[in-house]
Amino acid sequence: MMNIGNEKEALDAIDSIRQEPLRAQLRTLQLSIESMELGQMYYDQKGNEQGSERLARCLRIVAERKKEIERALEDAETP
Repeated sequence: MMNIGNEKEALDAIDSIRQEPLRAQLRTLQLSIESMELGQMYYDQKGNEQGSERLARCLRIVAERKKEIERALEDAETP
């Protein structure tokens, strides 16, 4: 799992795992998404709109990379 707190960290984390197999990247990204969702819920409960919005932007970045990997895996499995 990657500790992500801002957009730059999200991009850096994605870059740091690009050499791993796609399925390993997918698992790491999923764990990070789950962690950020929990963080976002915490910020929402505390009324920290800025923190919640920052994590929402990070979630979009990581989720987009996850979708790219899922598409690549689907394409690889399709004859």
